[in-house]
Amino acid sequence: MATEAKRRRRERLEVRTAPEDRALVDSVVAAYGTDLTEFVVTNLTVAARRALADRSEFVLDSDSRQAWEKVNRRRARDLPGLRELMQRPSPFVDE
Repeated sequence: MATEAKRRRRERLEVRTAPEDRALVDSVVAAYGTDLTEFVVTNLTVAARRALADRSEFVLDSDSRQAWEKVNRRRARDLPGLRELMQRPSPFVDE
């Protein structure tokens, strides 16, 4: 798998950083026993996915917007299991 991942990585990403930030990253890389590229790419892609998931505004083209509107116009389905779950006391609230 590592060989396949290295083969797919053809794009170069260059960043500038403060010396103390680089030292911190280098120490974490050493602690994890990985290399700089693997550590940076893994953590950067995780951060990118989280950032996209946290977005509250999305821009859709016309076809995508119509598909979204179609889904939102559907009547709600009765899901007995979900109804039962929502009637249980919350484990997160002291009553």
